Amino acid sequence: MKPDSRFNGILYMLLAALGFSIMGGAAKALKENFNAGQLVFYRNAVGLFFLLPGLWKHPPVQTGGKPLRLAFRGLMGTLALYTLLYCVLHIPLGTAMSYNLTSALFIAVFSFLFFKEYYGRLVVFAVLLGFWGMLFIYKPVMYLPWYYHIAGLVSGITAAIAYITINRLSKYYDARVIVLSFLVSGLLIPLCSMLLHYLFKIKTDDLLIIDFKLPSGIEWVWIILMGLAALFGQYFVTKAYGADKAGIVSVFSYANIIFSVFIGLALGDPFPGWWSWAGICCIIGSGIIIALVKNSTKKI
Repeated sequence: MKPDSRFNGILYMLLAALGFSIMGGAAKALKENFNAGQLVFYRNAVGLFFLLPGLWKHPPVQTGGKPLRLAFRGLMGTLALYTLLYCVLHIPLGTAMSYNLTSALFIAVFSFLFFKEYYGRLVVFAVLLGFWGMLFIYKPVMYLPWYYHIAGLVSGITAAIAYITINRLSKYYDARVIVLSFLVSGLLIPLCSMLLHYLFKIKTDDLLIIDFKLPSGIEWVWIILMGLAALFGQYFVTKAYGADKAGIVSVFSYANIIFSVFIGLALGDPFPGWWSWAGICCIIGSGIIIALVKNSTKKI
């Protein structure tokens, strides 16, 4: 193993966090004219448009053999995206991203319960430190309707399941194929919901049952940016969880919060207060602890 290869998963996760933060900002810019299901459709359509030519030009080299697990990963990822974008459109961007980032906590719990991944008490402390940092930056918004909070938690749980599945699939599939499973699922499900609406006259809602809406003008710019940023993030999150244990790289998904602070400023959010900066320091501190422990110890 090369000396620095052990940090590949960390670098990939930081890049993924940047991509997902940009995706959230682009989706927020479209909140007046699009619902969550429509954004899921366009987000994955743009991703497929740019991913398929690469797969055609450079076919994947893989063993395969786990189609049901691959389809399950796509379904979980799509559910996570639906609920994340639903929250992004209805609650503050930082709060929505914070709920999605509870996936890191669920990953740590699920990885320990089902796969016995444990790196010691110091890593547990680092995960908790990152969680408290997240709370310092974006305090719970309890005045919002309860179903927004439920959607946020579902986003975190389903994302955690999808990410853990990635780690298991990386032994059998090219990273681009794993991303493809998510994109195909995220395109077929909205298409089916459109068919339900038009064929059976089922009333549309903000989430599952949608109609078709064509972007216009500057909306195309935001749509393409959202899709490309999401594809960028999805590719590197797949690489991250394939390169290392889920319980380790998941902590660095907290960088999403730091990126979201600055994207929020660009979109007109107020400058973060002292509590928010304290939270950022906690998150950075948790990442340093994980990196040091990872460099000096083996899995317990």
